[in-house]
Amino acid sequence: MKIRSSIRSLKGRHRDCQVVRRKGRVYVINKTDPRFKARAG
Repeated sequence: MKIRSSIRSLKGRHRDCQVVRRKGRVYVINKTDPRFKARAG
């Protein structure tokens, strides 16, 4: 999992990427390609 300060750029890397807020953190999750997982905050 990548930890980034800006997650807006990560959203456009794959068409299945979703931005999710959990426990005050912002996550990028991708069901079809898990290597795009990322966290901010």
